[in-house]
Amino acid sequence: MSESPDARSLLSASSQLNLMEVDAIDDKEFDIPQVDTPPTLESILNELEDEEEPFVLEDTCVLNTDNMDAHSCDTSSLASSDSGDPAHLKRKRRTVDPNATVHGSVVRHSLLKGISAQIVSAADKVDAGLPTAITVSGVIAVGTSHGLALVFDANQALRLCLGTKATGAEFGAVSALSINHDCSRLLCGFAKGQITMWDLANGKLLRSINDAHPPGTAILHVKFTDDPTLAVCNDSGGSVFELAFRRVMGMRSCDSRCLFSGSKGEVCCIEPLRAPPDFRDHPITHYSLLAMASLTKILVIGLKPSLKVWMTFPYTKSDPSSVPQLAWQFVPVQKTVNPILAFCKGDTVHFLLVKKEETGTIHVIKQRQLHLSCDIISLSWINSRTLVLVDSHEKLQVVDRPSQEVLETLDLEQALVGEKACYQSVSSYAGQIVYLGTKSAHIMALRTWRERLDCMLKQEHFVEALSLAWSFHEGTAKAVVGLFGDPVKRKGVVGDKMVEILFQFAEHALKKCPEQGKIQVMEQHFHDVVPVLLDYCLLLQRPDLLFNQLYARLVENTVAKGVFLESLESYIVADRLGHLTTPIMRDLLAHYQGNGMMDSLERCIVHLDVTSLDIQKVVQVCWENQLYDAMIYIFNSGMNDYITPMEKLFAVIGPPLREGRSLTDEEVVMGNKLLVYISCCLAGRAYPLGDIPEDLVVQVKNQVFEFLIRLHSADSSEEEEVFPFIRTLLHFDTREFLNVLAMTFEDFKNDKQALEYQQRIVDILLQVMVENPDFTPSQVGGLFTFLARQLAKADNTLFVNRKLFDQVLEFLCCPDDDSRHTERQQVLLELLQVGGVVQFNEGRLLALAEKAKFYQICEFLYEKKHLYDRIIDCYLRDPLRKGEIFNYIHNLLSMPGYSPEEKQTVRVKVLQHIQMLVTLDPSKSADLVVFHFAEEVQQIISELQNDQLLFKFLSCLLEPREGHHSGTILPLEHELHELLLDLMSRFAPKQLLSFLQTSQHYRLEEAIQITKKYHHNEATAYLLEKKGDFQGAFAVLLETLKDKLSLLTAESDGGVEEENGGGNEEEGGSESTLTRVKDSLNDIIVLCHRSSQNLYQQQREVLWFPLLETMMASQKLVKGSNAKHTFEVLKELTMKVLNCMSSFISLPAIIQRILQDPVYGKGKLAEIQGLILGMLDTFNYEQTLLETTTSLLNHDLHWSLAHLRAAVTRGLHPRQDHCNICLQQYKRRHDSAEEIIVFSCGHLYHFQCLQQKDCGRGFASELQQRWSCYKCSSSSQRGRSGPSTETKRGRTTSLAQTRVTSVHHDAGAEANGKKLFVEATLDLQQEQSWDQLRCLYRGPSRLSILSELSHCHSNEKTGLLMSAQPGTESFQLKLSPPPLLEE
Repeated sequence: MSESPDARSLLSASSQLNLMEVDAIDDKEFDIPQVDTPPTLESILNELEDEEEPFVLEDTCVLNTDNMDAHSCDTSSLASSDSGDPAHLKRKRRTVDPNATVHGSVVRHSLLKGISAQIVSAADKVDAGLPTAITVSGVIAVGTSHGLALVFDANQALRLCLGTKATGAEFGAVSALSINHDCSRLLCGFAKGQITMWDLANGKLLRSINDAHPPGTAILHVKFTDDPTLAVCNDSGGSVFELAFRRVMGMRSCDSRCLFSGSKGEVCCIEPLRAPPDFRDHPITHYSLLAMASLTKILVIGLKPSLKVWMTFPYTKSDPSSVPQLAWQFVPVQKTVNPILAFCKGDTVHFLLVKKEETGTIHVIKQRQLHLSCDIISLSWINSRTLVLVDSHEKLQVVDRPSQEVLETLDLEQALVGEKACYQSVSSYAGQIVYLGTKSAHIMALRTWRERLDCMLKQEHFVEALSLAWSFHEGTAKAVVGLFGDPVKRKGVVGDKMVEILFQFAEHALKKCPEQGKIQVMEQHFHDVVPVLLDYCLLLQRPDLLFNQLYARLVENTVAKGVFLESLESYIVADRLGHLTTPIMRDLLAHYQGNGMMDSLERCIVHLDVTSLDIQKVVQVCWENQLYDAMIYIFNSGMNDYITPMEKLFAVIGPPLREGRSLTDEEVVMGNKLLVYISCCLAGRAYPLGDIPEDLVVQVKNQVFEFLIRLHSADSSEEEEVFPFIRTLLHFDTREFLNVLAMTFEDFKNDKQALEYQQRIVDILLQVMVENPDFTPSQVGGLFTFLARQLAKADNTLFVNRKLFDQVLEFLCCPDDDSRHTERQQVLLELLQVGGVVQFNEGRLLALAEKAKFYQICEFLYEKKHLYDRIIDCYLRDPLRKGEIFNYIHNLLSMPGYSPEEKQTVRVKVLQHIQMLVTLDPSKSADLVVFHFAEEVQQIISELQNDQLLFKFLSCLLEPREGHHSGTILPLEHELHELLLDLMSRFAPKQLLSFLQTSQHYRLEEAIQITKKYHHNEATAYLLEKKGDFQGAFAVLLETLKDKLSLLTAESDGGVEEENGGGNEEEGGSESTLTRVKDSLNDIIVLCHRSSQNLYQQQREVLWFPLLETMMASQKLVKGSNAKHTFEVLKELTMKVLNCMSSFISLPAIIQRILQDPVYGKGKLAEIQGLILGMLDTFNYEQTLLETTTSLLNHDLHWSLAHLRAAVTRGLHPRQDHCNICLQQYKRRHDSAEEIIVFSCGHLYHFQCLQQKDCGRGFASELQQRWSCYKCSSSSQRGRSGPSTETKRGRTTSLAQTRVTSVHHDAGAEANGKKLFVEATLDLQQEQSWDQLRCLYRGPSRLSILSELSHCHSNEKTGLLMSAQPGTESFQLKLSPPPLLEE
């Protein structure tokens, strides 16, 4: 049989000597090629010190991906399947995130065609049955449903067929297989419970074991341990047995020992720890560890030197249908290698690290769990960092344990053996896992790093391939196979591969570029490619590759070339690329210039190394396109020339400023650039970024000063004014230029040269600006403020003529010039505030300021002289700051630091101007008065002539205040409130009522006089009611109502006459009158309601009847055809009055009054029919309501009593027929007058026995004694002592003695055995009803008679007193709320 690629992939396992290997293989027997230098344990441990991947040797016989046959499945991971469609029209640039995780295809999945074909053939030709179990070591063994075991070698050739169909018929299907570590023995377990052992060298049956475990149970697992004479098996009964093989005098025997009985919980899975060849001498192997998993817990036991359980681990709750899985693996952790047990049930994988301590004990440490969102049915390690899981949807997941990341997901389409039956269908060995399908076998192995990359390249996923290669390069990739050597060497190998991929990517991009079509599509195509090439070339630090080979290829396509040159910008600006080759720089200039990308070009130039630029060409481009930043950078860095750029910029902004033209936006930007540039040069910083070389700093500073103080520019005309550069900057932005100078002057300390420049510049500034009409007051003031600040410094060396300051003062205070008034005042204020050197004649200054109306200046001077009263005049005269006067006065009067005399002058001034202040803001004036002038209130009121103003002031003064001054009491407070009341009645009558309700400070009598004077009836009524005069209040409101009703009736009469006139307006008018009538009536009804509570019947009638009569009388006055609506409304209102009356006045009295009324008395009954029927309706409604409520209450009471009766008539069932204390049968002593007490827990006692044990708690009489079950209460007392037992004992009280009480559910229920009692309780109302009923029945109640007849057996855990002498005279039944019993 020729060696197929599948066979070679299986063979390749032998050369991947990593930590995963379990058994050694005989190299000669299987013709396996030699590996030059297998790694030592020490070398592996050293590699893992830095938390790096365990690299394995490059496999010599790993297949090349090109010649892989069609059946070997190339799988792509989720990450790699996202191939970007290049046809997006949007220009989105592809950027590379070097930390992005791409794993690619991690696992190679191949069909073992030879084995699969022979399985099918065996089933067809010799009726071997379908495959049921598989195991792999140096050979592959497959068990079938007809009891045969097929053994294949590494070339997939069938070597042995073990067993016969006859034994198959007797033993059943092969259910488990295991090969020992030297591939010499095979154990087979069968569905009917037998176990056979075969010699794999010659196919002989060595043992047939029938009695190792209970008959009739199938073998689930049979496994060799590291000791060839010891195996373990697990049967379908859940038991685990140890099998010890003996050979004495040629006789083979097997001893069986039960390790775990299925009766304690069924074990579903067992896994002995088998060490790979490298770790055969590991100290933990001496213990022969075995892991067992039942449905509820995991056990780890040691079989040697004696049987011992080392750990028990219970599961958390999981799906009961999920099966447990176990897998051991030796894993390097912190410089030592120890076994880790991975186990799972459901969706969580737990990891337990097992260590041998120096003392000889085994220590188990729980590691971090792994949570997945699927039900796991198979769990295998493929190497020490990687797990392979299969879930119930037959999806295979490759998981990296340290990062808990799912690296790949595959769909296993071939169905596994049976639903969720994965125990014998999966076998892992030497870094490979074999899966058994229904008619096929598959093998999974980790791909080498090159294979993973080639797999992606085959699918043309270049970007993902580069990302994965970079993770190999940086050592961050997961599940890496085939990379070895030191990190530098590894990086070199991967780097070379990445270069190869970059070339492939570039070629592919050029080949796949759309030939014709939209230019945007082509550009987008290259935008997805070029940035990736750039990124990885720069990450690999290979710009030579980028600029020579790759660029040379891309130049062939003009679109690719353009995209390449444009993509460079972001890398140059980010300083990742500082030097370009000459040809590329040339192309870059041409391309950016050709496409008008001047801003981008400028950004690039200032970040590039000057040596890579063609200075002449670049400068020319900069001049032509006004790229001043780039031009400054080249002159500074390339030629150390700091002056030429300034000359050029002055040439741009100078002429328009001289001509007095306004600057364009571009020119303003130039001017600002110039200021920033000068500032940078003087401060030693390079423009636009970086610093000037240290040896040039002083030289550059001096050059710039020399340039600024030039008398004339180089190409000056005759009419040019002197000092053109300083003049230009002052005209452009005086304040900013002076700021630049101020910052520069800060740095001058002991530099004699610099101090000379400083004095020279100041002289020039004065010469240019003073007495020059071109400059505004603000600019001149700015200069003098700047000078004053410089002069005020402690170490000042400047000299300025003092007369100049006086000239400036005259200029600023010119009263004839009305323009820029605020600006001039502000400038002068700034100049004064600098202080120090600038000493003006204050008298003259004050005169000038008053003349010029500079009130802030006056304030500044008065403040110095402490003339605070004069400052108030300043505020009052200054239209801009009038509003601030109140804060100023308040602060001055309340703050310390001012003398009493100063404060007094201010107080006098305020009182003089109080009228003005109140007119300005009544509210703030009032606050001021409350805080500071409470004593002078009368004087202030007399000052205020205008009543309207006085009203506003008093309203603010007397409104309630919150906070610190809420309790301030003003003198003559009552008089003030009454004065306000009078003014309010005149100016704001609508606020009157709310004021009376909120204020407490007026006198009632005076207030009533005021409201009567102005005829404010509602307010008068409120005051009369407050006084207690309900009749008076009612009379006032009734008067108002009558007035409004007469208006209404007059309107309805008028409607007759003006039927054809302005009907609409009339309707509107009558509507508003109606509303007023309704409001008035509501007020009066509310008053009557409030008053009636405190009046006798007769007094109530005096209130309500006049109101009723008024309403009824008004109905008669409504006439005219138009009055129908009004009449209806009045009728409705009359009914409303009647309804409200009926609460306070008896109905007969009302009807009698109606019938006596002359209005109704003369007419027929029909007129009052409506009123009476309305009253009767109300009566009927209330009667029905009462009956319904009574009926409901009675029904509730009956229901609760019926339930109580049902509860107390339930029978009790004693558990035993003897007393639980004396243990004698109660029947034997039945003849004596012995009483027996039965509790609902089923315990039964003699009365005397209980008494002796003191289980009752006595009250007044013996009958009222409460009993508790002796057994239950004593056990609960033993369990818990303390106050809680008292509440528990209450639960076992005898029913026959319990009164009706509302008992709350308590925690003692648990103490009464397994039954849980739920309390049914009576609430307070039910208890009262029950007590009343009991009092009503003097004789025996029907309930007590019924209870007596039925012997009153109860179901409560409460005893019932059953006397041997029937029917005692004083029989009395007391009820306890019924319990609800749950079984």
